[in-house]
Amino acid sequence: MANESTIRAYGGQAVLGGVMMRGATTWAVAVRRPTGEIALHQDLVPGWGKRWSGIPVVRGLVSLAESLTLGGRALDWAGRQHEAGGGGDDTAPTRSGPVDTLITIVAVVLAVGLFVAVPAVVARATPGVTGGVRLSVVEGVLRIGLLVAYVSGIGRVPEIERLYQYHGAEHKAVTALEAGAELTPASVGRFSTRHPRCGTTFLLVVMVVAVVAHAFLGRPSWPLLIASRLLLVPVVAGVSFELIRWAARHVDRPWVARALAPGLALQRLTTREPSAEQVEVALAALHAVVAADGRAEAEPVT
Repeated sequence: MANESTIRAYGGQAVLGGVMMRGATTWAVAVRRPTGEIALHQDLVPGWGKRWSGIPVVRGLVSLAESLTLGGRALDWAGRQHEAGGGGDDTAPTRSGPVDTLITIVAVVLAVGLFVAVPAVVARATPGVTGGVRLSVVEGVLRIGLLVAYVSGIGRVPEIERLYQYHGAEHKAVTALEAGAELTPASVGRFSTRHPRCGTTFLLVVMVVAVVAHAFLGRPSWPLLIASRLLLVPVVAGVSFELIRWAARHVDRPWVARALAPGLALQRLTTREPSAEQVEVALAALHAVVAADGRAEAEPVT
């Protein structure tokens, strides 16, 4: 079992047919193949982000970059477990560093365009929206509304709904670990599908922080509007990371719990109650990283 100093290093994400978990030294992805068996891949967490771990805001951006990279590799490997009639491929993720980088850049550009640029342009073009504070608030409301509509809409797709179930399983497993509970499907199943460090909550915090940051910029011209929103994305994301990180450590304080409540409520749209079999898959990944972190040496295992 991981010690108390590293226990909050655990987190993960849902993938096709399973869950990826990340620990202090190792990440692992487990999926249930169409044949019913659980396949597992395990590897070391990249070490290039450690040098930035002591620098506030910057460490958040590095952590996000690492998460996107590992998430892409996990999705790639998980997808291959459903190929060839469920036989899968036990080899390590095949995507190279440049391919990972390119896919990550494209995904970020599309997300920024949809959730940053579009609301800014619509708010700026709305009649009667004058002054920096009003523009920022309208822009923020549009951005949050777009996020809610997006995650709610795609959740109606059967494959995405299963993904949301695995997202719930990931939350239950991590919460059980943090609570010191027995890591079995029966024990883990009683925990909540919501977690304060969830990426869904992070996105909501990003949007709220953006409202505050943009309010100080007034009502800029069209070129400056787009430029300011894009240039502030790293700063807003880094500050939001620090806020989530701090709040997760002080969630026992009533006012912090109240502040996190909207983010936890939004997770109702991105998580579903998982089955015992789905929880079992999440636990397979979690057991792998906890065991690896407990060893003096953590060797890659395929």
